[in-house]
Amino acid sequence: MDITRISQELTKEIPSNQVYCNEPMYKHTSFKVGGNADIFVKVKNLKQLKYTIQVAKDNGLNINIMGNGSNLLVRDNGIRGIVIKIELENIEIKQDDTKNINNDVDQTNDTRENTYKNKDLKEDNNVSVVVGAGVKLAMLSQVLLQKGITGFEFASGIPGTIGGAVRMNAGAYGSEMKDIIVKTWCLDIEKLEGDINQKENQEDSGSIINTLENLKQNDILVLDNEEQEFKYRNSIFSRKKYVILQTELKLKYGNKEEIQNKMNELRQQRLDKQPVLPSAGSTFKRGEDFITAKLIDECGLKGYKIGGAKVSEKHAGFVVNDGDATAKDIIDLIEHIKQTVYEKTGKKIELEVEIIGE
Repeated sequence: MDITRISQELTKEIPSNQVYCNEPMYKHTSFKVGGNADIFVKVKNLKQLKYTIQVAKDNGLNINIMGNGSNLLVRDNGIRGIVIKIELENIEIKQDDTKNINNDVDQTNDTRENTYKNKDLKEDNNVSVVVGAGVKLAMLSQVLLQKGITGFEFASGIPGTIGGAVRMNAGAYGSEMKDIIVKTWCLDIEKLEGDINQKENQEDSGSIINTLENLKQNDILVLDNEEQEFKYRNSIFSRKKYVILQTELKLKYGNKEEIQNKMNELRQQRLDKQPVLPSAGSTFKRGEDFITAKLIDECGLKGYKIGGAKVSEKHAGFVVNDGDATAKDIIDLIEHIKQTVYEKTGKKIELEVEIIGE
């Protein structure tokens, strides 16, 4: 693969400071491990996303989509093809009567310093929040706090993006994304057409909010949770056929002080119970009839190490990078945990973290 030629092709439509060759993936994952990606592209709007996918398809390259890298483990030999980091960061807040409360993200420079217009929300009204897939959960929680919008506090400490949270149905403290999702818009990679220069995909739009209605139906899929067409694990999101673009959340107006207190309470719980060393959050899924971390602890695996990878002594459900781990160390430790738990308890535990690369 001619990396230089393809990167030059990409920079015809995408700023050069968003396209990287031989990019170390340890810089982009919370585990802080992983080899190089052949080509790494940050996409900031729909036009850039479609163009990057088309270039990859034209050159027969693998496509890997990522958000904040907080649930990702990249193998030591890196990733062949193109890695696309989704940075669609639009936020729109409306009331049920469809009156626009906030059409708000002002992306004025490379640092993407976002400013939000202050408008009043009516009490007792539901609030519709449409959020781009690249918006970080922590950032969105702060925006909603400023607006006095409740229902998202549970996600305020999850270190990921909206796209990743939707794909994985992220949850914490008894709440899940599926509880608040109304609709999700996705781009169909397989049916993507070559005509990507449609006028609704203007480079300077900075948002996909007002362009989705005009796109071809075979490009955009809308999943409606209220009509029970929205599916999660082992569904379209795990088959890598679709790229999540944005999601509509149904939330409510609340009391700012109560929202802040709840966020502080959950933050303290995380600090008390979860490790601070690099990890990808909970390494394993919760079992249907058992708590995985409890089983790992009962098997005497807390503190167990392979190379620089360790089972957290603070929370047995977390495999952490103890400072000098390789991806192989982490994968070997994961396999050791799975085997030990099965031998001692007869339970098969499933991986929550996604492993990619060579």
